[in-house]
Amino acid sequence: MAETQNEKPAETGQKSAKNDAAKPIAEPKGSSAEKAASLEKTGVKPDTPPQKPAEAERRTPSFSGSRRDEGRPRFGRGRMPIRNYAQGPIKWAVCNVFSSKNNTIITITDLSGAETLSKGTGGMIVKADREEGKPYAAMQATIRAVAEAKTRGITGLHIRIRAPGGHGTKTPGAGAQAVVRTVARQGVRVGKIEDVTPVPTDTTKRPGGRRGRRV
Repeated sequence: MAETQNEKPAETGQKSAKNDAAKPIAEPKGSSAEKAASLEKTGVKPDTPPQKPAEAERRTPSFSGSRRDEGRPRFGRGRMPIRNYAQGPIKWAVCNVFSSKNNTIITITDLSGAETLSKGTGGMIVKADREEGKPYAAMQATIRAVAEAKTRGITGLHIRIRAPGGHGTKTPGAGAQAVVRTVARQGVRVGKIEDVTPVPTDTTKRPGGRRGRRV
């Protein structure tokens, strides 16, 4: 009888241990930090979301460019390299652009207009007459003129665009826009951009006389 009485308390102790293990641990009340601290005391790790491996993470490109692109010229629209601006005080000049249907003439002068620093035309670039007023000829002529002006220390340009005007068309040709885009990509500061097309107050007499041009 004594052995059976001694075995019963041991069985009840095992049952109580099993019941304690089966009971869920009550979540502590309070903030998330207090909950995590209490769970660590009890030996239970808080649930953490699965972390993605470092290789699977997508790196967002920075605006300054990656290390792989250091030292390479950046390209804008049309695959034209965008050059960095020169440091220091800006030395200004004026870029006079005459843009018509037949040609584009670029003349870079000092601020007074008395001294010509460089020049370029569409006819200096292409051979065919019909190509002189196109944007490609204007772009190449601008690159040549601005490169020569930079050798003379020019770091900033004011652009003055002129159409034929007078009794001709008041709208610049296709090369004017190409000139502005190209100047901005040559590492030179762009100041004012203005239209200086001569527009008559009333009218100007067209050539040809009263009976017109004889052909």
